[in-house]
Amino acid sequence: MGAAENKQLIQNMFAELSKGNAEAFLNAMADDVRFTIIGTTKYSGTCNGKQELIEKVLKPLTAQLEGGIAITPENFIAEGDYVVMQARGKATTKTGKPYNNTYCQVFRVANGKVQEVTEYLDTELVTAAFGK
Repeated sequence: MGAAENKQLIQNMFAELSKGNAEAFLNAMADDVRFTIIGTTKYSGTCNGKQELIEKVLKPLTAQLEGGIAITPENFIAEGDYVVMQARGKATTKTGKPYNNTYCQVFRVANGKVQEVTEYLDTELVTAAFGK
């Protein structure tokens, strides 16, 4: 796949996620995806594989949110195997705190699947909303 197809894959992932189709979002990732969240928050670190991502990040994060996160992509930049997405998230914690973060995610795509993701975000906001 070229840069245009890789960009379309990432755009489709987030279009499906915005419709509530988390399964399509996850299916776009390789089973052994390497997903890194920068910083030292409770969610920071590298998950090796979809299952670890689900167990260590997605389930615990979802459990602390009222209705999940609405991600609005703003820009996509693609070159070779890499796609960069800038996005904004809007959510509310179950304790009523707003959690509206800004994201930059760098995806590496190979064989039609997301192989690696590095997520940059406001880590102080993560800690303020969810604790250490």
